[in-house]
Amino acid sequence: MGIDTVYEQDMQTAHIIQPAEEMAAIIQQFDNIVIVAHGSPDGDAIGATGAMGSLVKALGKRFVLYNATGIPDYLEWVPLPGKLVTKPSAIPFKPGLIIVLDCGDAWRMGKELLAVFPEYPSVNIDHHLGNPMFASLGNWVDPGMAATGQMVAAVADAAGVPLTGELAQCVYLSLVSDTGSFTHGNTSAAVFTLAARLVANGLDAAAMREKLDNQWSMPKTKLWGKLMQTLSLECDGMVAVCPVTMEEIGSFGAVREDLEGFAEQMRRIKGVRVAVLIRQDPGNRCKLSLRSSGSDDVRSVAALFGGGGHLNAAGATIDDADMDAVTRQTIKAIQDITFGAGKEEKR
Repeated sequence: MGIDTVYEQDMQTAHIIQPAEEMAAIIQQFDNIVIVAHGSPDGDAIGATGAMGSLVKALGKRFVLYNATGIPDYLEWVPLPGKLVTKPSAIPFKPGLIIVLDCGDAWRMGKELLAVFPEYPSVNIDHHLGNPMFASLGNWVDPGMAATGQMVAAVADAAGVPLTGELAQCVYLSLVSDTGSFTHGNTSAAVFTLAARLVANGLDAAAMREKLDNQWSMPKTKLWGKLMQTLSLECDGMVAVCPVTMEEIGSFGAVREDLEGFAEQMRRIKGVRVAVLIRQDPGNRCKLSLRSSGSDDVRSVAALFGGGGHLNAAGATIDDADMDAVTRQTIKAIQDITFGAGKEEKR
């Protein structure tokens, strides 16, 4: 019998133990485990993947890590506990269980794995609001969690696996990634407590900072310099907007992953409440990234374009789109939804 658990409270509350224990119990019943997170992965997706891999490895399970688009260059240093494959045909066994991590919807695991996903038992661990609970054996969805890696840490605790070594590094990566280095509104006391546990267990936070923040390439540096010159301020300086094409990115020798973190950088501008990064890919596909803080809701703006995410960090992919039109529509949506009538005066 499967479990379906949705919580919106913080990890500090005792009930969080129950779904973590249930997930641990399910995982312990299976071998030949596939661990997958969403494509175009961020730090939480890779961190949760690596942490879960270390967990099942400690339990003596055979496993493989999966990501449809692979590991971005800026995360190549992450100490993954095993092989990561990008095609279902490369999975070296018939899956006994698929563990889906940090996927707000099933399609985010990639169309090739999604095509065979219903054939195998599965669990779903995620912190995105609106997750449709798509796994067959268990769904633990908690929007109150700062990162999926935080949830994996709870499963490790429930399974009796210590938060040390590579597992600790991966959990810390998840926390840093999805809390903006412990600066976003989702940085709860429980997040700090977990981070402190990791350090107490031997994690070198300074070394992690070096790996996370001091790895810029010259192409990325030049790209960011150009984008900072070309961004614009809208809505009386409260919205920073930066459209960019893949051709512009390539002109510096950079890659799309080099845009990671730029939306957050735009929010450093005095008076900016919402940052909008719009990347135009080949085939008139636009990738929209939105960042905010406090009560400024960008998730609802992303939802208008068929996307989603979190209150202060969201995105959408828009097919057959004109970048100028998407820019105008996004600014209007922020005015209407994020700010709304009278919201500016209330802040």
